[in-house]
Amino acid sequence: MKTIINTTNAPAPIGPYSQAVAASGFLFVSGQVPINPATGEVVTTGIIDEAKLVMENLKAILTEAGLGFESVIKTNIFLTDMQTFAQVNEVYGAYFTANFPARETVQVSALPKGVNVEISVIALKP
Repeated sequence: MKTIINTTNAPAPIGPYSQAVAASGFLFVSGQVPINPATGEVVTTGIIDEAKLVMENLKAILTEAGLGFESVIKTNIFLTDMQTFAQVNEVYGAYFTANFPARETVQVSALPKGVNVEISVIALKP
């Protein structure tokens, strides 16, 4: 059985998918991009601002599911420019401070809406 998780505190999906799905004790959160959930506008004011908004969107979805970043066991980071890795990593590190999840970071040729960063997570429900 699966439960669909959606919140108005994160951007609405831009395609046929859910913000997150809970199943078998796990929460699978779809990749989040820097879209302001209040306005629906893409934020492209710099990689730090973009990464912060992505993390806040993830936080909103985790919160809706009754979880926090401490429950995250795996993350996937997609960047359009690996030269921004250090900046994104710094923002990411402000949200994950101990018992870090497994992670990979990859450079891709493009992301939806022309953004520069997308992050998805998998969390373990207690």
